[in-house]
Amino acid sequence: MAEPHGKTIEIEVLRYRPEQEDKPVWQRYTVPYTDDMSVLQGLQYIKDELDGTLSFRWSCRMAICGSCGMMVNGKPHLSCQTFLREFLPGPVRVEALSHFPIERDLVVDVEPFIEKLESIKPFIIPKEPRKLSEGEYLQTPHQLEQFEQFSSCINCMLCYAACPQFGLDNNFTGPGVLALLHRYNADSRDGGREERMKIVNAEEGVWSCTAVGYCSEVCPKHVDPANAVNQNKVNSAKDYFLRFVTPRGGK
Repeated sequence: MAEPHGKTIEIEVLRYRPEQEDKPVWQRYTVPYTDDMSVLQGLQYIKDELDGTLSFRWSCRMAICGSCGMMVNGKPHLSCQTFLREFLPGPVRVEALSHFPIERDLVVDVEPFIEKLESIKPFIIPKEPRKLSEGEYLQTPHQLEQFEQFSSCINCMLCYAACPQFGLDNNFTGPGVLALLHRYNADSRDGGREERMKIVNAEEGVWSCTAVGYCSEVCPKHVDPANAVNQNKVNSAKDYFLRFVTPRGGK
């Protein structure tokens, strides 16, 4: 990486190296920067020029892959689209995403999140078998509008770091996964709603949400998971009351 000239900023990183530390410790670095330098670029400068032992995840640098999420001055951010100039004169404090076990430095254990994501079957489950010769599925603009917003999720987990309920109980399905669940349930091509509603209605489903709404504030793609959760609360309540009006064995 070419070294910027003139201005510098202090970046404090919460380090955790399990082979040499019992708990995370803060470490400060002085980084030269330009006004268009992101927090991720600052970390890359540290790793390339100052300390090659620093560990963090990143891939696209374009706010698409979702892998560079971390806490920046106490708030969940994608580090690739968060700029050092926003925190002048510094220091900038960078640490791993809240509410997740730290594996090393800024790298967290995502396995529990992946398990939740897989549990909702995040793909179209056809309502009935369909041959290729029958052609593509067709949707009206209105049908697309029902789920399009929620399809923008990039699984960055910032909403989980912002969610106080997930911080208290990591069994909570959580805002991002519930938003994706709603994306498929609301899709007119999908037939998996009944199976997914078991997750919605479960103790760790939507009713664990305490309606803080911070998850939607931090979402870099404006998915509004809080809205998805609220819609699923309505759907869950409908399911509950319909049990009393639908004849036994009825559809």
